[in-house]
Amino acid sequence: MTDSRDEAAAYEAPIDRTEQPVNVKLVLALAGALVLAFAGLSYADDESASRYILFFLGVLATIGIFALFGGAIGILRFSGRKKESGFARNLLVDAEDGILVSDEASGIVFANRAYLSLTGAEEPDDVRPVERVFASDPDVAESIYRLSQAAREGRALQEEFRVAGGPTGVPAWFRVRVRPLDTPGRKAATVWTIADVTRDRERQENVFQELQHAIDFLDHAPAGFFSAEADGTIGYMNATLAEWLDHDLAKIGSGTLRLEDVFAGDGASLVATIQGGVGTVKTDVLDLDLKTRNGQSFPVRILHKTAYSPDGTAAPSKTLVLDRSRARGVADPLRAAEVQFARFFNATPIAIATVDANGGVKRANASFARLFPDVMKDEHRLVLSGVAEAGRAPLGEALARAASGQSDMKPVDGLIGGDSGRSARFYFSPVENAEGAEADGEAAIVYALDTTEQRALELQIAQSQKMETVGQLAGGIAHDFNNVLTAIIGFSDLLLSNHRPTDPSFRDIMQIKHNANRAAGLVRQLLAFSRRQTLRPQVLTLTEVVSDLRMMLGRLLGEHVTLDVVNGRDLWQVKADLGQFEQVVANLVVNARDAMPEGGKVTIRTSNVTADEVPGFNKPLLPATDWVLTEVQDTGTGIPEEIREKIFEPFFSTKEVGKGTGLGLSTVYGIVKQTEGFIFVDSEMGKGTTFRIFLPRHIPSAVPEAEVETVTKAEAPASAKDMTGQGTVLLVEDEDAVRSFATRALESRGYTVLAANSGAEALELIDEKAGGIDLVVSDVVMPEMDGPTLLKELRKRNPSIKIIFVSGYAEDAFKKNLAEDEEFVFLPKPFALKDLIQAVKDTLG
Repeated sequence: MTDSRDEAAAYEAPIDRTEQPVNVKLVLALAGALVLAFAGLSYADDESASRYILFFLGVLATIGIFALFGGAIGILRFSGRKKESGFARNLLVDAEDGILVSDEASGIVFANRAYLSLTGAEEPDDVRPVERVFASDPDVAESIYRLSQAAREGRALQEEFRVAGGPTGVPAWFRVRVRPLDTPGRKAATVWTIADVTRDRERQENVFQELQHAIDFLDHAPAGFFSAEADGTIGYMNATLAEWLDHDLAKIGSGTLRLEDVFAGDGASLVATIQGGVGTVKTDVLDLDLKTRNGQSFPVRILHKTAYSPDGTAAPSKTLVLDRSRARGVADPLRAAEVQFARFFNATPIAIATVDANGGVKRANASFARLFPDVMKDEHRLVLSGVAEAGRAPLGEALARAASGQSDMKPVDGLIGGDSGRSARFYFSPVENAEGAEADGEAAIVYALDTTEQRALELQIAQSQKMETVGQLAGGIAHDFNNVLTAIIGFSDLLLSNHRPTDPSFRDIMQIKHNANRAAGLVRQLLAFSRRQTLRPQVLTLTEVVSDLRMMLGRLLGEHVTLDVVNGRDLWQVKADLGQFEQVVANLVVNARDAMPEGGKVTIRTSNVTADEVPGFNKPLLPATDWVLTEVQDTGTGIPEEIREKIFEPFFSTKEVGKGTGLGLSTVYGIVKQTEGFIFVDSEMGKGTTFRIFLPRHIPSAVPEAEVETVTKAEAPASAKDMTGQGTVLLVEDEDAVRSFATRALESRGYTVLAANSGAEALELIDEKAGGIDLVVSDVVMPEMDGPTLLKELRKRNPSIKIIFVSGYAEDAFKKNLAEDEEFVFLPKPFALKDLIQAVKDTLG
């Protein structure tokens, strides 16, 4: 019996007041209830009292039986008795960490033996709360205060501090935790845990010191060393390599230094694409060039080590760098040649790789890694996987011929795989060693030239030349049409002047003139495309222009399409024809509406584009200068790629017959080009289309500009009624119908007309009249002698003679052949009778 008691005592805590105290009030209340019950029974009759007494005795007997069973199976515990054993209690008593439980009512209610040992208490009566144990040490006062505050607020907190003397008189590190504890039947308690972590701290300090020694050794080693993350950010570099590269060691590791900052050329691409299998460690030896901060390069040999986890993610790579430019001892010609070849191999802009008979890449230079990163990252490294599927067959055939030893093969062009839109030209040659066998499994050498920009330029130049050719054709046709339409409109006016509105023929003649004017509108669109129309450029702020157009554009779009206008701030000015620019925007908005039959949204944006931002648009033909950008974006069906290059051609239309002339976008193209701008289209099927118009920024000169419109089209004032005049007019026109109409029109208004069908005949008439001619009306494009040449000859005979040029071309088409100070009036064809009469009258004054 004694041994069992000693064993039980061994599991008891030095302080354990966790048993429930006896509730005296409840006991007194139960006793009083029983006394009152029996007192009440004394006044009852014998028969009733017997029944009640038997009932109470039965109840008490039942309670007693349940209490006995509850005590036997451990449901009930009797006051004053402790459990002789318990796994949880034994675990707390023998825990290595000191544990103290306290509450406000009873103070310390539990403390295990480890707590007494750690706090220096020899007897249970010496046990003190944590606050008092470390109260004498000012170095830990703040930590103890924070722990006490957390205990009062019912929060969990942990602190770690060093005590110089320690509770036991020895310097030590302690980790103290505090947390609240809620127990049923008792007020909230606080659990304090204290652990001695001195050994852990000493071990950490030793490891840190050893690590510091290793870092010091690594920093001053004769070789360079760095580690890089998977995204190319350099996280560590030793002092030796930092000195070689002239970088500040203190700034390395902040995420600002990357592989491309230390490797020359495309070396960073080659290092970044090195990849091993899942769950492997791969080490590659590469001869590359590093570059210093000021751009100087030097050859190195690197040992690049990368570990890959089972899920395929790469750990930070570790790279050892050996400087091959600073030879020690006697120079080795073979080593120097090897270094030189390695530098040449990796620095060349041509992508080079050796492949086996199956097309697997064995070795590759930096340019190849940059051009084909997906191939280098693939586990099998098949060169054919880097080419679009449509070009793999001819590439595979060329590879097979090279692997069989054939040479002098023609290059193969192919698109680089993926959605990069890049292209390359491939060359192949066989590989053989001195004995004629394959070298290390290498069967062929692949050379690849990036032809992306060349191909884009070729396509754009071809498209530009085609548009130029079509434009010249359209301009020539428009010139001939204008002569015909001038005659139709002119003779219609002559007929109308001889018919009253009540005449039966008057309506027919009006219909002829109306359709001729419609045809003239189509010709103007052709001239706009061929860039031969008459422009009236003026300084514009596109923010104001687009804002003024908003209401009109809203009516064009209708109810099912939303218009959103986003104007850039502080937009630069441009110099353009206001009416023509409005026509450009209107045409693009109408096309956007037609591309959204179910409704959608049209967005018009304006912004400034600086010269530095131009490369970001990836448009090789767009010069790097300042532009004002106007974007018209829709959410429509998009433009298929096969017709995207044809949309600006005249008469090309995807609409049904009778629903469009096909001149809308060609007019836009011509107006933009004549304004010295550029227009590009980007479209994605099912997502929409964006047209981008780049107009050159207008910078006002310090000297006041000359008047923008040096020539004007004469228009009759609304109030003018008297259209008659006097004077001799020399009419020079090679088109018989136009000459006949103009002669009759001028003679009908009182002018004397001398008609000539060429420039030479006009000079003869002038010489005959000897200064009797008041005005010359001349066509511009004529055989033998054109209008500008005629004007030069006229100035020799009469420097003050007045002249009106008429033509289907813009004045810019011939103005460059005249002197800058030359004065003339320009009347574009086709013109009506009143236009000609008004121009003559205004010029003669």
